[in-house]
Amino acid sequence: MRRIAALAYLLVWTWREHRLASEQIGKPPAREIVFLIDEIECHLHPQWQRRIVPALLSVMQALTDQQVPVQVILATHSPLILASAEPTFDESQDAVFGIALRDGQACITQEVWAKQGDVVNWLVSDAFGLRQARSVEAEQAIEAAEAFMRDDVGKLPEVLNSKEKIHQALERTLPGGDHFWPRWIVWSDAREATTAGEGPA
Repeated sequence: MRRIAALAYLLVWTWREHRLASEQIGKPPAREIVFLIDEIECHLHPQWQRRIVPALLSVMQALTDQQVPVQVILATHSPLILASAEPTFDESQDAVFGIALRDGQACITQEVWAKQGDVVNWLVSDAFGLRQARSVEAEQAIEAAEAFMRDDVGKLPEVLNSKEKIHQALERTLPGGDHFWPRWIVWSDAREATTAGEGPA
């Protein structure tokens, strides 16, 4: 709450002081405000990460009602920040940009906006680019299991190159109720049944 209040106060105070200074020097005040914030989610609990952008937008709306257009530029690494923007995102005036390093140069590209709904979906979207929203070890185990189910085992590391090793890795990294377990168990049971049917009569 202190963070939101401080940012809102800073925005309003800056505009007020600018108007006073403009009066003193006899110049018209600026006709717009650009508010740049880096890593807006820093040190915020997830509950507040979901609320800080909508709260700031409310302050911006109050200033805009006073004929002061405000442009906010936010840098973030939080999927919760992007999820919180979904209800009010307007493609006619809002945009999402990604910054990536290519050949030693920072490149900025505009991303295609699409609601993801769930924070997990944001993590595996192009915006963040994760293959799995899990630990690295769990991701490796699932990727190996999927490759094994496709009979694409040629590039699997030695620690994950058999059904037994993959199963042990899945047990070590996934919770019992994980949604991947039904796929793996059904496939394993079907494979065992097929193997048993191929044995001697």
